[in-house]
Amino acid sequence: MIKDKKISQLLCILIYFLSFYVSYILLPNSLDFIWLKITIWHVYATIFIYIGSVILKNSSLYDPFWSVAPVPIVIYLALNSENSLLLKLLVTIPIIFWAARLTRNWLISWRGFEHEDFRYIDLKKTNKFQAEFNNFFGIHLFPTFIVNICLYPLIYIFTYDVEVTTSLYFASIFTFLAVVLETVADEQMRGFRQNPENKGKTMKYKLWKYSRHPNYLGEIGFWFGIFFMSMSSEFAPFWLIICPLAMLALFVFASCPMMDERSLKNRSDYKEYMEKTSQLFLMPPKN
Repeated sequence: MIKDKKISQLLCILIYFLSFYVSYILLPNSLDFIWLKITIWHVYATIFIYIGSVILKNSSLYDPFWSVAPVPIVIYLALNSENSLLLKLLVTIPIIFWAARLTRNWLISWRGFEHEDFRYIDLKKTNKFQAEFNNFFGIHLFPTFIVNICLYPLIYIFTYDVEVTTSLYFASIFTFLAVVLETVADEQMRGFRQNPENKGKTMKYKLWKYSRHPNYLGEIGFWFGIFFMSMSSEFAPFWLIICPLAMLALFVFASCPMMDERSLKNRSDYKEYMEKTSQLFLMPPKN
């Protein structure tokens, strides 16, 4: 097992570069629909990452994929779009800012291949066949499809003749501020954890006083921001709302409950905090 953090990160970066590059080369030239091409590219890269995680016996190799994969996708769309540079910047800058924020978090917090996310470990605590099924479909492929679905509204911005409107400005700012929210929440939590006196205690101050998962609220806001940006195009149908709603469901019914359950086991004061504090939305705590 590779224990050195820098070597682990360099190996991870190399695997990702090769995965996206080789996956792109393998794409059929006959594909006309650009989103089908992107989806196949996305899935191919996921399969390569999965193979790497099996070889390294650590599914946390997939962790950065959530934030890294959208960057080549949005850049590819922008480069193949005939829309104005201003429009491309208004859409791509919040997405690249989001990706940089998540990747920075990964660089700071990931300890290397000696560590694997507890959620992945829990999903693989079963028989060998079921564990590998959960690993491929639950840990790798399912999140890829969710991200792919939530990025789909971008097609209505980049492949149609769309003008820069006031609504696009507002949507771009909203998306950017959602990333600011999750960044501030993460920094508050990081500062709290760095104090040895807080070990085993619950973070219930600042933004965390009003929400148990303000960082997740910002993440969900980001994906709704992509939907709002797409709606600035007159060609975008409203049913695209199902894209960010899929992400909302993932956090409400999976990520948040899993984090709450872990905190209940590890922090004696979390039950009281959980009863008083909103799961996601910033709301005054209950008396």
